[in-house]
Amino acid sequence: MSAKSKRLIELMMLVNRKRKFTVKELAYEFNVSPRTILRDLQELSELGVPLYSEVGPHGGYQVLNERVLPPITFTEEEAVSLFFASHALRHFSTLPFEAESKSALKKFYAYLPSDVKNRIDEMKNRFDFIIPTKQAKSEFLSILLETAISQSVISIEYDSYKGRSKREIQPIGIYANNGLWYCPAYCFNSDDYRLFRCDKILSVCHDVENEPLNLPHISLGKKLASMKEERLIKFYVELSRDGVQRCETIIDPRFKVQVREDGTGFIEDWIGQNEIPFIAQLFISIGKEAKVKEPIQLLQSIREKLSEVMEWYEND
Repeated sequence: MSAKSKRLIELMMLVNRKRKFTVKELAYEFNVSPRTILRDLQELSELGVPLYSEVGPHGGYQVLNERVLPPITFTEEEAVSLFFASHALRHFSTLPFEAESKSALKKFYAYLPSDVKNRIDEMKNRFDFIIPTKQAKSEFLSILLETAISQSVISIEYDSYKGRSKREIQPIGIYANNGLWYCPAYCFNSDDYRLFRCDKILSVCHDVENEPLNLPHISLGKKLASMKEERLIKFYVELSRDGVQRCETIIDPRFKVQVREDGTGFIEDWIGQNEIPFIAQLFISIGKEAKVKEPIQLLQSIREKLSEVMEWYEND
């Protein structure tokens, strides 16, 4: 690598880190003339680094919001793995950063050797991840994910079975299950944690009244440890062999299916009171392959839903 190429890479990394700088500062940093730095900055601009110059006694350069990362070298296997991951997600009707992902892979693909391109093209015809095709669009996945990362509060309009309502929530994250996206979040209106279906979120606004809670210990990979124990209800379900297989494909990923040596299994965990209608509907769909033992509230909800179905057909 030439001295100039090395300097350009180091310069790209530096301006992304500093964000605002002067030609004089950079010339001193790299021990070159201001004229050389000006030529280097012009080359970076032509390569796509979004630089903005300001004139005047307090002027200089600054990098606009959309930063460009420095070059990164990949092995062939690493390159193929990126396309593998992207191809595996293509059945989802909505993905976070969908347009940006397509743009990045398009740029990446253009610079690959022809034999690696052929390998990637052939790979796409040789494997697939089948998930239920859902027409529901989740427009705000990127916003929900970014809000969860920054631990901010947003206001949403939510279309639940009770009708539309305004909620202020602090998202914990997003996850996909059975072809749909979900967002567990702290809901300030309910003063409790709630699970929101992302396709039911109709609008998002950042103009909110509530301050964010300090929730560094709450994540998708952990239980909602800050929920008070009295708000949780013990949840136990016995599963047949077929029930184990069905639950492993459709059950909420928070709940782990425990499998015995004979192939039967069970689920033992804790749930919130507000989750009972959703979980009741879930185990009704599994039928006789799953038997709910507790809580009594869940058993009652299942009986009520089955009675409604019977009435629907008896009155026809």
